[in-house]
Amino acid sequence: MNRPPMTAVSQLRGLASTPSDQLNLAANTHFAAGAAEALSVEFVRFLNQTVGLVEAEQLFDLLSAFALNFDCPWIAYHYLTPGQRVMMPVQFNQTIMLNYPDEWQERYFEMGYDKIDPVIKTGRKRACAFRWSEVYNEACTTEDERRVFDEAATFGLKSGISIPLHGPNGSFAIVSFSRNHEFQNKTVTYFQLAALHFHLRAAMSVNSSGIEEIPDLSPREKECILWTARGKSSWEIGKILGITLNTANFHIKNAMQKLETSSRTAAAIKALHFGIIEL
Repeated sequence: MNRPPMTAVSQLRGLASTPSDQLNLAANTHFAAGAAEALSVEFVRFLNQTVGLVEAEQLFDLLSAFALNFDCPWIAYHYLTPGQRVMMPVQFNQTIMLNYPDEWQERYFEMGYDKIDPVIKTGRKRACAFRWSEVYNEACTTEDERRVFDEAATFGLKSGISIPLHGPNGSFAIVSFSRNHEFQNKTVTYFQLAALHFHLRAAMSVNSSGIEEIPDLSPREKECILWTARGKSSWEIGKILGITLNTANFHIKNAMQKLETSSRTAAAIKALHFGIIEL
C-alpha cells in the first residue's frame, strides 16, 4: 500500500524525528530565546545609561554602542525645521550627528545629494520606520534618487532603516541605521524604540543648553570652509584662492578645531548654521 503524502505540518515534524534532531531543534530554539533576551537586556541598559545625561553627543555615543549589538556601525540623526528640505542644521548645533564614513559625507554634499535625498523625502511622508530597499524599489523613486542609495552602498551603507519622528509645529527629525546586510523585523522594532528615546532625550539636552558662542574664524578659514561647503576639494580650494594644498588643509583643520567637529563636511554645515558663511 502506498504511503499517504505528507502534509506541511508532518514534514515540519519530520525534521525533528530523531532524538538528535530533537536535541538540535531544542538547542536552536533555546539559543534564539537567549539571543532575544540578551538584546532586551542591552536595550534596558541603553535606557538606564541615558538617565541624567545632559550632552547630546554622549547620548549619540550610547545609541551608536547600542546599535553595534545588531552589527550596525553607521548611524545618522538629523533635525529639520519646518519647511527645511535638506540636511542643514538651522536651530542648534546638534541638529546633525552622524558617524558615516567621511568620504561618503564629502561625496554626498559634493554631488548635491542633500537636495534630493530619498530618505528625507520619504520620511516626511511616513509615520513608521521604513527600509531603504523599499524606497529604492518604489515606482515613484527617480533614477537620481536611486543613485544616492547605489553610491552609499559603495561606502559600506548597503542596507538601511530610517525612523521618521514628527514633532509639533511641523518639526521633523529622522534617525537612520545602516549596515552591509538586511535587518530583521525584531531589529527594526528595537531601533524604533531606541530612536524615539534618543530623540526625546537629545531635544531636552539641546533645549537646556542655552545659546552657544559663535566661533571666531579668520577670513582665510572662512574662505576655505565656504568652498568646502560648495563641494570643492583641498586641491581645488588651493587653486581658487591661490594657496598651496597644504595651506588649504591647514586652514580647514583650524576651522574644524574651532567649530569642534571631526570632519570638514560637518564643519561646513556648522559654519552655515552659525551664519559664518553663506552659500
